[in-house]
Amino acid sequence: MEGVLYKWTNYLSGWQPRWFLLCGGILSYYDSQEDAWKGCKGSIQMAVCEIQVHPADNTRMDLIIPGEQYFYLKARNAVERQKWLVALGTAKACLTDSRTQKEKEFTENTEALKTKMSELRLYCNLLVQQVHKTKEASISGVSEPESEIDMGALLKSTCDTFLKTLEECMQIANTAFTSELLHQTPPGSPHLAVLRTNKIKHSVLSGHTPMERQMELNPCENGSVKVEINHQEQTLIKSLECLNLETNEGSRDVSIDNHIAEDLAGIKEDGESKLQAVESSGAHKLLQLEMNSLSGLTLCEEDRNDNDSPTFFSVMSNRFSDIELREEEGIPTEEFLESCYAIVPVLDKLGPTVFAPVKMDFVGNIKKINQKFITNKEEFDTLQKIVLHEVNAGVAQVRNSATEALLWLKRGLKFLKGFLTEVKNGEKNIQTALNNAYGKTLRQHHGWVVRGVFALALRAAPTYEDFVAALSVEDCDPQEETFYKGMQRDLNIYLPAMEKQLNILDTLYEVHGLESDEVV
Repeated sequence: MEGVLYKWTNYLSGWQPRWFLLCGGILSYYDSQEDAWKGCKGSIQMAVCEIQVHPADNTRMDLIIPGEQYFYLKARNAVERQKWLVALGTAKACLTDSRTQKEKEFTENTEALKTKMSELRLYCNLLVQQVHKTKEASISGVSEPESEIDMGALLKSTCDTFLKTLEECMQIANTAFTSELLHQTPPGSPHLAVLRTNKIKHSVLSGHTPMERQMELNPCENGSVKVEINHQEQTLIKSLECLNLETNEGSRDVSIDNHIAEDLAGIKEDGESKLQAVESSGAHKLLQLEMNSLSGLTLCEEDRNDNDSPTFFSVMSNRFSDIELREEEGIPTEEFLESCYAIVPVLDKLGPTVFAPVKMDFVGNIKKINQKFITNKEEFDTLQKIVLHEVNAGVAQVRNSATEALLWLKRGLKFLKGFLTEVKNGEKNIQTALNNAYGKTLRQHHGWVVRGVFALALRAAPTYEDFVAALSVEDCDPQEETFYKGMQRDLNIYLPAMEKQLNILDTLYEVHGLESDEVV
């Protein structure tokens, strides 16, 4: 849509006619239609701005990015303003719908890629075993009876299936992880944040035995893809190490595992013969381990150290303990916001209904900071830069500014940290833990109305057993001592890192006099 709107310029010039053009989710304006060739005088992204209708003037509307941009506009009449409101609202809604659709596709492709990667790991191990077995047979010079398995045909079939699965993996990766999607999708979506795994470089010993390998995917189309693992796969590698499977030459019997063959048959190509797994008893355990890697099942469950028991905090997508500070203790904005989103489910575990207002306020502050961040990701790559930018612009203490949002966000994080510290220190009464944390953090900033709302929420707090059970993952029993030790281990890592970053922000706010005694 395009046309003339009156824009407030300043107190000297007042309202001036400008030519506005709405295209691709961006509203741009020019001095006039004839001067459009000179380039726009300014623009605003509809995806991140608020549309406000003036309560008294039926020709006026305001477009606002809090603390950043303000467009005060007037149409020639109420009918024309209504047309612009419909067009602007539709553009904003379409951008939101498009982003939601992309996030849905991203989620589906990610799940498909996880499945294919599991298959790929299985075939890789199976291939290495078969190559080793073929090498063993050639060295020994003993020819296999006709009744035994044709190792050459089996090896060829495994290679074909491995390459086919690898190709499918790359196709899914190229579809799901294009640079455009990753850059256009801000860390403002909780379910997307969950998909971003805490990645660690995958370095497994390359070896001379079938149980040791190093897999590297070569560059394909969109660049190199490195194999990376999350926390569950870390556990898997530890389990593989504890197997300590060693090849015992001359004493291994060739056997066929029908169960593995049936699993492989479900993903074979049409017309191809059923793949069969030829393996020793130790190799069979490894394959079972690989097949169950996505669900976190490990063979060494009984022999694992107690500290290996996973919890909500060890498998969460982004953690404060994983954030690497920049120069001069700069806190990276994107990683910090993702870590904030990752801890939101703790509020759901306390009570998705009664703690909904707390959650909405918490998430709302994250989104306000994110809106500021995505206007210039390079300039605002750390939280300190956002705050200092608004301090220099004189808008740091303006309502709904990113600085104000960060102030309330860190207060909310202090409350969660205080509560989790109470639980870690052995407090078995969730109501008491919440009340103690609230009294030390948020209570001083709340008026009697908000305090009353929180008091009601406390009454609906879960029991200690129910809360701890909600923090368990997989099939772990929260009543077991191993789970308690796992919680202690994870919180001893998570909470100090969280506290360090909050202390950095406290210092920043104190230096610039940004702390507020205002009560809400």
